[in-house]
Amino acid sequence: MNPVTIIGAGLGGLTLARVLHLHGIPAEVYEAETSPEARTQGGMLDIHDYNGQLALEAAGLMEEFRAIVLEGRQAVRALGQDGAVLFEKADDGTGGRPEAQRADLRRMLLDALPEGTVRWGGKVTGARSLGGGRHEVSFADGASVTTSLLVGADGAWSRIRPLLSEAVPEYVGASFVETYLFDADTRHPVSAKTVGGGSMYAFADGRTITAHREQGDTLHTYVELTRSLGWFDGIDFTDPPAAAARVAAEFDGWAPELTVLITDADTPPVWRPHYALPDGHRWDRTPGVSLVGDAAHLQAPNGEGANQAMYDGAELGKALAAHLDDVEAGLAEYEQAMFTRMSQADEEMAKHLKEMFGEAPAQPRS
Repeated sequence: MNPVTIIGAGLGGLTLARVLHLHGIPAEVYEAETSPEARTQGGMLDIHDYNGQLALEAAGLMEEFRAIVLEGRQAVRALGQDGAVLFEKADDGTGGRPEAQRADLRRMLLDALPEGTVRWGGKVTGARSLGGGRHEVSFADGASVTTSLLVGADGAWSRIRPLLSEAVPEYVGASFVETYLFDADTRHPVSAKTVGGGSMYAFADGRTITAHREQGDTLHTYVELTRSLGWFDGIDFTDPPAAAARVAAEFDGWAPELTVLITDADTPPVWRPHYALPDGHRWDRTPGVSLVGDAAHLQAPNGEGANQAMYDGAELGKALAAHLDDVEAGLAEYEQAMFTRMSQADEEMAKHLKEMFGEAPAQPRS
């Protein structure tokens, strides 16, 4: 088989490249970032035993994954607006959602690929069909590549998706504002106690404060507000103290040990609006091209995105390996299974949360 051209070196694209490598299928990954360290890779991810971990097993990396798991981070607590603990569950080591830093996961996958697999600084500006299942991908530096098997793993604003679908992500009406507190046990002891050893959440009336204890004693807070884009446009995020105060004002009357996660932050607040593709997004089989992860089925954050992307990558890699003499059959098999899986995603998420939390308050999107 000719090399598979993968656009995007996120977790989905790298998992696909790794599974293909295990099956002796070459891959070339093009990534817009100039290096693995070009930007921060986000916070912690809980890797689920029903999708993300299955992908890592297919990639032959479960031992390496266990080495980067942050012990104790599956502990969870729900607080009321007054700071009272409504629900708490310790991490007894038996949970199916161990936590790891996104950057560590990405580095693990990169280290498992042959040197030179990822072409850094390959910012895609567009792609076009050449007919017969072949496509040309154009880059910002004027270069281009022609391929007979193209996979878009390039996220929410995929440059490859238009080859298959006219769908465009739309704002879902809610956003995160992210903050960090560093050296929390010594510099922010009240916040450290409030969050506990794993995850903490408090929510009411379209407002949520979620915080995770990450590597060391770093606290990563996601403030979720159901507000319009125009409302957020009215906040000057170039003035961090004023922006933090404006966001915190939406939690007026909440316990100060919760609001200080916003106002005492060691980093400027970062606004992250939530976008999603239409429910049930799918496309007709188009020769020579497919999508994985957010490029295929972008959803508002629900704790599943990275897991689904890795699972997509693993399943596509296995399908191609099983159909070396008929690539189109492999692509069709993967896509039909993925469409079915994603149509059931909400139901599966609700079931898993019930298994985790029983009759506890519903977990907010995170």
